[in-house]
Amino acid sequence: MRKQFLECGKIVTTQGIKGEVRVQPWCDSPDFLLGFDTLYLDGGRSSLEIERSRVQKNVVVFKFKGTETVEEAVTLRGKVLYLDRADVPMEEGEYFVQDLIGCTVLDADTGRDYGKIYDVRPTGANDVYYLKDAAGVERLVPAIPDVVLSRDLDVGIVTIRPLEGLFDDED
Repeated sequence: MRKQFLECGKIVTTQGIKGEVRVQPWCDSPDFLLGFDTLYLDGGRSSLEIERSRVQKNVVVFKFKGTETVEEAVTLRGKVLYLDRADVPMEEGEYFVQDLIGCTVLDADTGRDYGKIYDVRPTGANDVYYLKDAAGVERLVPAIPDVVLSRDLDVGIVTIRPLEGLFDDED
């Protein structure tokens, strides 16, 4: 089940004296967050309307409506921001990394359950899926077309065909 509200960054501190905050973005680029009119707190339970935003180096500076002073902005420090999935236009086959977290990884040929994805990290050339099985065994899977055959995010299954020697514990 895909989450409606997705974590997109964290308010790390205030900016100036007019109620602005600095946000560490948790997305591919800080510019991505400039395209929103509203962000959310508490997993989507409350909203923050964006008055203005700009990228400053590797952070995004937001001014939310109703937050007029540094004292009001301080109350937001440390809070995680969420975006509504419905506000993000996506092409067929595109997905959020968060949609992969918790997916079960199965072998295309044997049906073997290699565990669940608990993290996805970029390496430059490709992403790497970090898995952990029920016994606590961790595995790394390169997210390349030769290995990852399909992703059914609606049911939470990623199907792979491991390259020879990918997993040291294989026979």
